[in-house]
Amino acid sequence: MTIQKNQDETTKAPAKQPPALIAWYVAERGKKSFWTRIGAAWDHEDGKGLTLQLDLMPIGEGRIILREPTTDEKSES
Repeated sequence: MTIQKNQDETTKAPAKQPPALIAWYVAERGKKSFWTRIGAAWDHEDGKGLTLQLDLMPIGEGRIILREPTTDEKSES
């Protein structure tokens, strides 16, 4: 079975555009929460969606949270 990927300009993350949101994996261990940055999301040109790029794939119990980047995170991207 062959899977064909159709990538148009609206689904590609802009190379020089800062991300709209940062993806975080949050794991709860007892009373503590551990946040790990796992990726970022960019708005589509047409404003009707986001492209999510994950650099790490979390496993186990936890959740993924999308948050607006801070000023420091915008300069890192």
